[in-house]
Amino acid sequence: MGFSEETRQRAREVIARYPADRSRSALLPLLHLVQSEEGYVSPAGVEFCADMLGLNKAQVGAVATFYTMYKRRPTGDYLVSVCTNTMCNVLGGQQVYDTLSEHLGVGHDETTADGTITLEHAECLAACDYGPVMTVNYDFFDKVDPDSAVGVVDELRAGGRPMPTRGARLCTLKEMSLQLAGFADPREGAVADGPAGDSTLRGLRLAQQNGITVAGFDPNTPIATKDGGTAPAGSAKSAEAAGVAANKPASDAKPAGDNAGQRERSLKEAEK
Repeated sequence: MGFSEETRQRAREVIARYPADRSRSALLPLLHLVQSEEGYVSPAGVEFCADMLGLNKAQVGAVATFYTMYKRRPTGDYLVSVCTNTMCNVLGGQQVYDTLSEHLGVGHDETTADGTITLEHAECLAACDYGPVMTVNYDFFDKVDPDSAVGVVDELRAGGRPMPTRGARLCTLKEMSLQLAGFADPREGAVADGPAGDSTLRGLRLAQQNGITVAGFDPNTPIATKDGGTAPAGSAKSAEAAGVAANKPASDAKPAGDNAGQRERSLKEAEK
């Protein structure tokens, strides 16, 4: 297919981010960019990236086939991945996958007839403490079971966008690919919400309970920007949701050497 002028302009923006003698480093975001227009990396997309970077198609194809986030055939609006690796499998991940496969009438790496859902089993989604885990376009739905997983895909097929357990608001595969190419999500409130999970925050809460903190740490410290200015560290709502706002230095915190007993108790509590 012929790529739009908007995509070509964005490709030039991507390439301009890199030194002229290292322009081939732009290949990864360019592959995401063509996927954001086509919904996958087609032979035409491979040729487009090769032409833009002065590479041959074999070089581009080698990269596109190495990384699983680049899809080599048409993919649905929502990529539903179910972890079937050891931990999630023991907790019921395979049952979740089998139920979705039967419900949707598709197998691994296959897409529903309406083009909405592509189903895949994943070897690991790096969230064992939330298993069984399912992702939709790599946003997490934690501790799913067959019924809740079916509820998510049915809502997607009905035109809805269920809220992930953690992370920002759900987007389509094309919208996600555009973000991975380095362009902001233009939807209002697209990166709002998204609290962190309890297991992720466990260490932080133990530190708070036991008065363990980095000396002088202030979560409200502005973040330095490239132009020498500063940007807010984040809204109060997002900081609180992430469990960070409460992590202020304890005025009566003991030196690290005096906290050995507390650390031992914390470790024992974490192991329970």
